[in-house]
Amino acid sequence: MGKVWFITGTSRGFGYEWADAALERGDRVAATARDAASLHGLVEKYGDAVLPLTLDVNSREAAFAAVRQAHDHFGRLDVIVNNAGYGQFGLIEELSEAEVRDQFETNVFGALWVTQAALPFLRAQGSGHIIQVSSIGGISAFGGIGIYNASKWALEGFSQALATEVRPLGISVTLIEPGGFDTDWGGSSARHAQPLDAYAEVHEQMRQARASRVAAPGDPQATRGPILKIVDAAEPPLRVFFGEAPLAIATRDYESRLALWREWQPVALEAQGGAKAD
Repeated sequence: MGKVWFITGTSRGFGYEWADAALERGDRVAATARDAASLHGLVEKYGDAVLPLTLDVNSREAAFAAVRQAHDHFGRLDVIVNNAGYGQFGLIEELSEAEVRDQFETNVFGALWVTQAALPFLRAQGSGHIIQVSSIGGISAFGGIGIYNASKWALEGFSQALATEVRPLGISVTLIEPGGFDTDWGGSSARHAQPLDAYAEVHEQMRQARASRVAAPGDPQATRGPILKIVDAAEPPLRVFFGEAPLAIATRDYESRLALWREWQPVALEAQGGAKAD
């Protein structure tokens, strides 16, 4: 019968491509979106293999109901993909309370609610794979999207802890960390804080820096094969990059962190009553 997927944010981008790839090979998919009408194309193409569901992941109650409905409909769940999310642009001082809370509601709590809703079913069957869509911005941080970075760092943190908790139960967790891709993340789905004039030069610097990072955005369609390889792997990775740029970014960032930590290790030892700093 193939695998049964539950995918959030399926109307476009990675969510759509991965749903289509899974369905194309004979798997079944519970596809969710804020407006289930946007999933008509998948339903028309694959019929009963698709269960279209309207879901706002910000609602814990709705997330639990949707996961339960998907399980009742298909009889099992094998792959849970937390793809729903968006990018909040704005320097830290510019962000409103509502903008910050909304970013965490979707990118962190939305993924958490779906994960919590799925775990009882995965535990009962003794298997399953949770895919968390993070970002290179989930292990590094860039000016102009700091609160987005913070939301993905939170996702990374609870997902790494989750992986250690559920591995003995036969459940895998994988964090997908894409670089720049030609999705709607920076387009109509993005949100922008009101800029402050005092940061005009900083904004221009951040714009140029981002343009250099995503000079050649990846094609979301090219991720179809890789996501299938990951969910079919006997030992799936906890973390995997998508795209060429993330490895170089991560290498520079982590080498810099290690060098700085080593430089300040005498102070660290002094702080616990050990060796004195020079």
